[in-house]
Amino acid sequence: MENWYQLNIEAVLQQLGTNATQGLATADAHQRLLRDGPNELVESGRKHPLKILWEQLTAPLVLMLIVAAILSWAVGDPKDTIAILAIVIFNACLGVRQEYKAEQAMAALKKLAVPIVRVRRDGQIQEVLAQEVVRGDVVVLEAGNLVPADGRLMETANLQVQEAALTGESEPVEKQADVTFEQEQVLGDRHNMVYRGTTVSRGRGLVAITATGMQTELGHIARLIQSVEPEATPLQKRLGQLGAALGGVATAIALVICILGLLRGEDLKLMLLTGVSVAVAAVPEGLPAVVTITLALGAERMLKRHALIRNLPAVETLGSVTTICSDKTGTLTENQMTVTVLDVLEQHIDLTQRLDHRQVRSEPRDPVALELQQQPSLALLLLSGALCNDAALEPHPDKNHTYQAIGDPTETALVMVAARIGLFKADLEQVFPRLAEVPFDSKRKRMTTLHRCPPPSSVMPVEPLTALWQWEIEQNPQLTHFTFCKGAADSVLAIASQVWVKDHSEGLDENWRRQIRQSHDHLAQKGLRVLVLAARSWSQAPPDHRPETLENNLIVTGLVGMLDPARPEVKNAIHTCQTAGIRVVMITGDHPLTAHHIASDLNITHDGVLLTGRDLDQLSLEALQSRVESIDVYARVQPEDKLNIVKALQNKGHIVAMTGDGVNDAPALKQADIGVAMGITGTDVAKEAADIVLQDDNFATIVAAVQEGRVIYDNIRKFIKYTLTGNVGQLWLLLLAPFLGMPLPLKPLQILWINLIADGLLALAISFEPAERNVMERPPYKPDESIFSRGVGRDIAAIGLLLGLVLLALAYGYWSTDQQTWITMVFTTLAFSRIALAETVRSQQDSLFWVGLQSNPKLLATVFLTFGLQLLVIYLPFFQGFFGTMALSVPELAIAMGLSTLPFWAMEWQKWLYRQGITENVN
Repeated sequence: MENWYQLNIEAVLQQLGTNATQGLATADAHQRLLRDGPNELVESGRKHPLKILWEQLTAPLVLMLIVAAILSWAVGDPKDTIAILAIVIFNACLGVRQEYKAEQAMAALKKLAVPIVRVRRDGQIQEVLAQEVVRGDVVVLEAGNLVPADGRLMETANLQVQEAALTGESEPVEKQADVTFEQEQVLGDRHNMVYRGTTVSRGRGLVAITATGMQTELGHIARLIQSVEPEATPLQKRLGQLGAALGGVATAIALVICILGLLRGEDLKLMLLTGVSVAVAAVPEGLPAVVTITLALGAERMLKRHALIRNLPAVETLGSVTTICSDKTGTLTENQMTVTVLDVLEQHIDLTQRLDHRQVRSEPRDPVALELQQQPSLALLLLSGALCNDAALEPHPDKNHTYQAIGDPTETALVMVAARIGLFKADLEQVFPRLAEVPFDSKRKRMTTLHRCPPPSSVMPVEPLTALWQWEIEQNPQLTHFTFCKGAADSVLAIASQVWVKDHSEGLDENWRRQIRQSHDHLAQKGLRVLVLAARSWSQAPPDHRPETLENNLIVTGLVGMLDPARPEVKNAIHTCQTAGIRVVMITGDHPLTAHHIASDLNITHDGVLLTGRDLDQLSLEALQSRVESIDVYARVQPEDKLNIVKALQNKGHIVAMTGDGVNDAPALKQADIGVAMGITGTDVAKEAADIVLQDDNFATIVAAVQEGRVIYDNIRKFIKYTLTGNVGQLWLLLLAPFLGMPLPLKPLQILWINLIADGLLALAISFEPAERNVMERPPYKPDESIFSRGVGRDIAAIGLLLGLVLLALAYGYWSTDQQTWITMVFTTLAFSRIALAETVRSQQDSLFWVGLQSNPKLLATVFLTFGLQLLVIYLPFFQGFFGTMALSVPELAIAMGLSTLPFWAMEWQKWLYRQGITENVN
């Protein structure tokens, strides 16, 4: 892209081949439209739906399910086949839906196109469709317009443009046509340019279009979105590997059992059915269903905590997040400029902890506000800010006795702070109606208004002004008018001659000027935006309303410092993250001083080191990777910068969650492992590119979502540990029994029954397990760790072997009895052992007796249900004939129940060793 901002207006017009007064000829514009194409964003080629479906069906986990369905059909169980195929279809539909995320993001980008644009063609103002705007067009911009394409400004009149969606800058940017830049500037500092998708918030301008469609900065972002290749989540990768491994192992074991049985002279058909049953039993076909339900339950819980999940696998990925890259405005902060400091020269008042800055109420009054009302110097300062102001204060539509400000963020902050001590602008304007004004502009950097005063004998109807009014009348009994002024320090000091000190005015000498500048610099170094306010009283109406008349002999009333304050709950949320081993990084388009102040206040950074967009321009991706783990704050960044920061962190092995609300955030949101968009202030583009949408735009909600993610991953690991431990136990039984000369101790239908109650009912109930006590006091899991790490694989092998040996010993001991008796004993013991295992796997380190049976009531109910179903299978004649069982005596049932608890006690003993530090802790 050409650096149009470095060229003067004449050079720009010459290169574009256009004229400022005539614009383009209609015929020329038509030719350019044919040459360059319409002013719209173009989508990249899409995959054919059949290709997307094929990719979904050939995933390892899905292939495992398809094989399981075929095997189930082979053993004559159509119901199981239908259930498994339903899971396959559901997962395929879910995957295909995610493929269209990029398409939805592009559709949202297109919504930013302006339907009608006013352009100058053939010397006349014409209205054309936004898609017909071409390079070289001269476009007229006014307050409220969306900018249709990128362009170089030729004329401006008090023009301000809200660029937050594109640059991340929280305040409207003052635009000036008559400036040029010799050096390269970041996007947010190009004050002579406007960009597609931004909004004119004030004033008017004339712009020569320099880029349209995909050549705009917005088009550049669209290409970045399309260039990001979606990656599988850590869970998807782990489950894919697990599915492939289990499928191979199950097939091998089934073949071994079939061969051993045939060598012993067993019936071929029986061994084929047994081999298929063993394979189905070895593969936890309930895994995808349990995972999907677990993720859905987590998504439902997150929604109650104001986090809307758009991509189910993202729920689990949150549990592995190692770094959260957060935007500042609206996420860490209130997204509302707020006066936090009042400086009336000899008194410095910090309002951060003294007033509720989140709302203005008419009743009841704040005690601190009542205290501040009694200070005339403060009342004069706030009166100046409230009346020299174009913002409005209106009743909140949803909250009684509560108000909201509408207008420029800086002016709304002044109106709000005045209202908090009882100076409501509407009341003030009735007492002091505005007669004239000298508007703010970028050269003067100040605004001045003239107001008529009530007669000196009047009783002041605005209570906080009573003391001030009495003092003014004493000083000037002929008082008729007031002049109020606000602006930058240098600008106001240049026209002021006096300074207000407590209850009187003094000459503005060099000592006072130095003190005011020192106060200004002190506040500015904290990242605050600082305004100086001044006033003057008149004994008679000014002779005219010229600036040099109204702004003569002003009295400086004080300074106000304002910023977008941090949300009160965010500091604790960040502390929780740090306790949980999650690093928080601030990435913002705001000024470095402001970014540093907020980051320090929230304990995001302690060393004061930060990088700006200009610094990042000088770093390659490799150089950024070498520093990215030591930088906590990035300011004045551009879309490519955010994308590169996320890539650099990912290349260093981090799982990254990225928050954002603007168009400029979309590429980074899509690149991140978890994209988190703001639901209130977020653009459609950001929401479509994200995995999660925060309905309250609150960083604390991200932390709550991370906790849910960890719970979900814990529960999935618990399910895998539970189901594979039981499966390994019964596989050992089926493998070793023939070596002892025994026939197979379980029938195919019994194996499938165990699969139904264990991998189905009990496994689903485990997904409802609540968070463990230390879930946010441990570091995140390594992204590349195996799902069998931290003792899970060891426990599956050890406890599975123990269960297999217990069952084998039981089978060998009862082998000499009636065949139905010994098979029923083994079958029942295995079923009861799965019930006991389901209870003990609920915590990775705490005893079941500490956790309590009632902390997961759904699992407790399922335990009673499966226990009852097993009793029906062995005691009801109908089921006895179906499953080949017989009624057990009370002693036999007691033996089965006792032996079934041995794996339970072994796992409880292992957890005790963990808690004592004797063995490696699972966390």
